[in-house]
Amino acid sequence: MMLLIRGGVLIDPETNSAGSADILIEDGKVKALGSGLSAQNAEVIEAEGLTVAPGLFDVHCHLREPGFEYKEDIKSGLSAAAKGGFTSVACMPNTRPVADNEKTLLYITEQARKASGVNVFPIAAITEGSLGLRLTDMEKLSSLGAAAFSDDGRPVPDASVMRRAMLRAKETDALIISHCEDAALSGKGVMNEGILSKKLGYKGVPGSSEEIIVAREAVLALETGARVHIAHVSTKTSVEIVRFAKAQGARLTCETCPHYFSLTEDSIEAKGALAKVNPPLRTEKDIEAVIGGLKDGTIDVIATDHAPHSKEEKLNLITAPSGFSGFETALSISLTYLNGRLTVQEIISKLTINPAMTLRRDKGIIREGKEADIVIFDPEAVWEVDGDQFLSKGKNTPYNGVTLKGKVVYTIAKGNVIYKG
Repeated sequence: MMLLIRGGVLIDPETNSAGSADILIEDGKVKALGSGLSAQNAEVIEAEGLTVAPGLFDVHCHLREPGFEYKEDIKSGLSAAAKGGFTSVACMPNTRPVADNEKTLLYITEQARKASGVNVFPIAAITEGSLGLRLTDMEKLSSLGAAAFSDDGRPVPDASVMRRAMLRAKETDALIISHCEDAALSGKGVMNEGILSKKLGYKGVPGSSEEIIVAREAVLALETGARVHIAHVSTKTSVEIVRFAKAQGARLTCETCPHYFSLTEDSIEAKGALAKVNPPLRTEKDIEAVIGGLKDGTIDVIATDHAPHSKEEKLNLITAPSGFSGFETALSISLTYLNGRLTVQEIISKLTINPAMTLRRDKGIIREGKEADIVIFDPEAVWEVDGDQFLSKGKNTPYNGVTLKGKVVYTIAKGNVIYKG
């Protein structure tokens, strides 16, 4: 099968450049890049006025299967990912059973293979059952395809356990992804601790709950020399800690999520449980710091933390689980809220080549001979978010009714169109 993408503006995140180019795809790979390309019997996508970029890569999502299929299953999650422009995703291990063993890891891989053309890179647990006690067999799980190790959804509470995990990971140069939270400080908090939480009468989660563990991981990364990735950075101080640790030579990367540079704690008052997430939405000061961190490279990656739940679970702020669906809005939120702060090329880098490099996967660029993983979007398209129209089973989003700019038109994985808007 041949596919010709003609006349679009091609973004190259590796060189931070953009320009008009055609792309010829054959047998799932990029055969040629240039201008005026043609091919007999090729299906043609006219991309005039559209932006063409490498397929998006999400280093942090929750596909829920096995065990929580009422929230999401791998098929529905990957359909949502494709609609959002993602051709590669890394899914967290907080399934049931936890992805800490060969059987569960291979199950996820096989279900993903059958579901769609989206590349799935499963992340295995750091500790057995994600209980924070005994380390998993990292070497074996890596050989079975584990892209990294994380107890995401639960912090590793004991610093000595995390230190041993980093030392073990260092032996094979595996990546540790840390959910940075001091559970004792978070307690039963449901939103950011501050003036608004006191006004509303809700238990708050202080920024220090995140920052203390970010600092711990930074120090341990420096000591052990391990590769460490900090998940969902949300506070000004966390950004500053990461910036300092990088300057000291730590092999540290980090991510933030679209909601941490577009929404504040005020969304709890307006949207209730739909805006409940962990770590919680913070303040304007934190948003400015996060955007600054994205701009200067302190924050390497924009990840979705796609965390679908059933509608019934998100009715009450106190009892609702944290998180909401993020695949289908991530690109548009980034283009809308970072407009004028980051260039389109910089935004795309945070969503493509940077996450691919973080997980050391050969993705995130469009080059001759490479697999053709591509997103085509209309940067001028304006649309209103309606969670009921999501392909994800999780229809919950605090962006309901929000107008965004930029919309995915085609998602192509391994040369096959897997989503057409």
